[in-house]
Amino acid sequence: MSFRTSSDGKGSLLEHSLHTRGITRREFLQFCTALAAALALPATYGERIARALEARTEKLPVIWLEFQDCAGCSESFTRAYRTSAAQVVLDLISLEYHETLMAPSGKQAEAAREALVERGGYLLVVEGSVPRKEFCTIGGKSAEEILAETAKNAAAIVAVGTCAAFGGLPQAHPNPTQAKGVMEIIRDKPVINLPGCPVNGENITAVIVHFLTFGELPATDEHKRPLFLYGALIHDNCPRRGHFDRGEFVREWGDEGHKKGWCLYKMGCRGPVTFANCPLIMWNDSTSWPIGSGHPCLGCTEPGFWDRGEGFYYPVKIQEVAPPAYYPSSIVRPGKQPDATSYTISGAVVGAAAGAAAAWALLKNRPSEEKRSAEESKEA
Repeated sequence: MSFRTSSDGKGSLLEHSLHTRGITRREFLQFCTALAAALALPATYGERIARALEARTEKLPVIWLEFQDCAGCSESFTRAYRTSAAQVVLDLISLEYHETLMAPSGKQAEAAREALVERGGYLLVVEGSVPRKEFCTIGGKSAEEILAETAKNAAAIVAVGTCAAFGGLPQAHPNPTQAKGVMEIIRDKPVINLPGCPVNGENITAVIVHFLTFGELPATDEHKRPLFLYGALIHDNCPRRGHFDRGEFVREWGDEGHKKGWCLYKMGCRGPVTFANCPLIMWNDSTSWPIGSGHPCLGCTEPGFWDRGEGFYYPVKIQEVAPPAYYPSSIVRPGKQPDATSYTISGAVVGAAAGAAAAWALLKNRPSEEKRSAEESKEA
């Protein structure tokens, strides 16, 4: 594969970005191959992804709307990336409208959005839940009116964060603003949900890559979450899973089990009922994540996670949400004695979704070219 050169001799958008960031063609192709695996596609699709990104002569315009939000998803997206092949992908989009980040304001800002809506063909990103008219107006228009107007000519819509996806905190009981998620309002356009409080910025990049490559959004589950990102339970990939299977639980903050990194199930961890790839890509350049820091998962990627009547730290009744193979050894099924082999999960249960999530982790954990060369020399 060779990178194309534009008619003015300046090279393609991708070539310019790779050169600017000091990323080799080989590194970028490895990134695309790993991404193909993360998308549950054959490795041969890696070159197809690379070619699709390389062929772009214009940046994909993006409109980012904010409604009832804390800007946490914007923070996650803008602060998640280091100089890497993943960041090159972001060089292929043009963030045309974002209230928090853009230079124009007031009428100029709204005029820019309206002009882009008229042109069409943009990706619409929505952050925050959408309230009833009187609770949020911008430029004399309600949030719902702005969403409907901006969605009409969008190529696709990405709801980032749990608030945009499922209503989040604003929709929690008693929902005084009558907040809704994007998919409850927009029903005539393709919508994909990337829940999380906040969303992991790298998941946004993955969906953008898919859209840039195939011109459509990836396959989703019943909640419109992409399967390759939200297809496996946190429980299936949790590094504390072995402690769960042995019945080794933290029972009080700061106890001996907590110090030893035992399972947080008894402290209300929602890992057994939460679909997300947090254990694999983690946060802050793969530094850590909630469970890694000793705190239970709150299930923030699931609908209605704010409305848990019993509170965040009330243990999940795993017998009500999972088959017996998922029970820890401390739970005896009626009429049976504990059997160590009965409580360990097999690779077949984890399935292809976990494998795809593991491949996506390669995008963060793949050693650099220099590190690989040093290791190979050392081995020689």
